[in-house]
Amino acid sequence: MSEEKPKRISIIAVHGTLDMAYPPLILASTAVAMDMEACIFFTFYGLEIIKKGANLQVAPLANPAAPKPIPGLPIGVPNIIGVLPGMTAMATGMMKGWMAKANVMPVDKMLETCLKTGVRMIGCQMTMDVMGVKKEDLIDGVEIGGAGMYLDYAVDADISLSF
Repeated sequence: MSEEKPKRISIIAVHGTLDMAYPPLILASTAVAMDMEACIFFTFYGLEIIKKGANLQVAPLANPAAPKPIPGLPIGVPNIIGVLPGMTAMATGMMKGWMAKANVMPVDKMLETCLKTGVRMIGCQMTMDVMGVKKEDLIDGVEIGGAGMYLDYAVDADISLSF
C-alpha cells in the first residue's frame, strides 16, 4: 500500500523588483495553504527579494502594462517619462499604495508567512558567488544551494513556474 504524496510546486524567482516579488510568494503561500509543498529558488536578481532590509522597487520604464497613474486620463503617460528622476520612487509608491489598499501584505510580511508555513526557499549559491552575496545578507530561514539542490526538489513537482 503506497502513501499518497502531496502535490508539489516549484518556482524560480529571477527578478528582484517589487512587482515581480509578489507572484512567486503569493503562489507558494497559497500552495501550502492548499496542503501542497512549495519551493522557491531565488537566482540572479531574484536574490534581492530575500535580502535583509531589501528595498524592492518598480521600474516604470518599459512597463507599458502599468496602470495609468491618473485615473480618467484619456491617454497613458509616455514611456519615456520613466527615465526622469523620481519616477521609480513614484511607481514604487503607487504600487505599495495599491497593494495596501487591496489588503495585500508587504513583501517582508509575505516572506515571513511563507517561511512560517513551510515554503522552502533556496538562495542560488552560484549567483551569490557571482554577485558577492553572503549568507548573512539573506533573511534567516533561507537555504543556500545550487541548481542540483533545486532540481532534486523540482523533479517531483507537479507544477513548475518561473517569474
